Amino acid sequence: MKIMREVPSSFFDITPLEDIEVVHDIIRDVRAQGDAAVRAYTKKFDKIEPPTLEITGEDKKRAYEAVDDKVIEAIRSAHEHIKEFAEIQMASLKDFELTTQWSILGQKIIPVEVVGCYVPGGRYPLPSSALMSITPARVAGVDKIVVCSPKIKDETIIAADIAGADRIFSMGGVQAIAAMAYGTETVPRVHMIVGPGNKYVTAAKRMVYGDVGIDFLAGPSEVLIIADSSGDPGLIAADMISQAEHDPMAQAHLITTDDGIAKEVVREVGEQLKVLPTREIAEQSLENSMILIVDDLQEAFDIANKKAPEHVELQVENEQHAAESLKHYGSLFLGKNSAESFGDYASGTNHILPTGGCARFTGGLSVFSFLKIQTYQKITSPDFIADIVAELAKAEGLESHRQAALRRKK
Repeated sequence: MKIMREVPSSFFDITPLEDIEVVHDIIRDVRAQGDAAVRAYTKKFDKIEPPTLEITGEDKKRAYEAVDDKVIEAIRSAHEHIKEFAEIQMASLKDFELTTQWSILGQKIIPVEVVGCYVPGGRYPLPSSALMSITPARVAGVDKIVVCSPKIKDETIIAADIAGADRIFSMGGVQAIAAMAYGTETVPRVHMIVGPGNKYVTAAKRMVYGDVGIDFLAGPSEVLIIADSSGDPGLIAADMISQAEHDPMAQAHLITTDDGIAKEVVREVGEQLKVLPTREIAEQSLENSMILIVDDLQEAFDIANKKAPEHVELQVENEQHAAESLKHYGSLFLGKNSAESFGDYASGTNHILPTGGCARFTGGLSVFSFLKIQTYQKITSPDFIADIVAELAKAEGLESHRQAALRRKK
């Protein structure tokens, strides 16, 4: 991890989404061969041959018996926090109707009917991602929720069950995305697919988009910490390492106005890495991360807004001013006690967030992701608008539109 005083142009580079040929092949095969292709690719990539693709009631029962009660209770508690936040989000949306001189106009908010939630499970089991994707979908009113996770772990089965999944499948990778997008003999076809995944899963989501909806295309996870002299080097280092252990491609950056903080964070990182079980992964990530020393916080805010990272943490004296200065991020963590880990698991906000600069134009997964806003109208007095429409249609050269409006004049 380097300490730098100038921002390298590479800091703002966005990892290009790959067009991976094998992804095309797998999707084609699953569309043509259904469950047989899913099983073949599961055996090839995951090195397993599950007796059934779908998790049964007996499988769920065994999972609850195998997992420690403290873990199950933590899953339940996290689910309640996520659900509470999602319910408040849902309450902020309303149907409405507007009556004008010439019409009755309105909007209806309805959920997507069938959703597929992809839960990663390769490097680590991620029951937290099951909670984060299923819970807001259920609160939004989605009728049927399908979950796919590779080599699914007991903790993930329990999380999916507690969050309200209707059907759970032990399958992952491109074959799972294709199965949900197009349906197989066993897996129902969904209307939308959400959830994080590796580059192959991301490429598959991009390819099936249009046939189904998706949340967004996410890449390696990111945290950007902004600190002035009030920052706590030990906590900053801990949060950078916690991000770095996700994946060798993860990014954990610090922007600070204080030379002493920068040097102390480097020392703390070295010390904390010594006892970290996931040290090998974290070290690879930190090699691609950096500490930037800037003249003032406004420069830090400008850099952060241009970077538009997934997570931003603030350890500064004037948190309110800092928060108001930041415009582009997936989720914001204010103050020394607001560890990104809390948001990852149990505080209540969602951890499925935009990466690679996508925070410039989208937020993270939420209740809103699963809702459709539909409008309707009843024209009660066409005379009021027929002439306006006729003039606009004439300007566009669409004579039938013009006539359709004028024929309704009394």
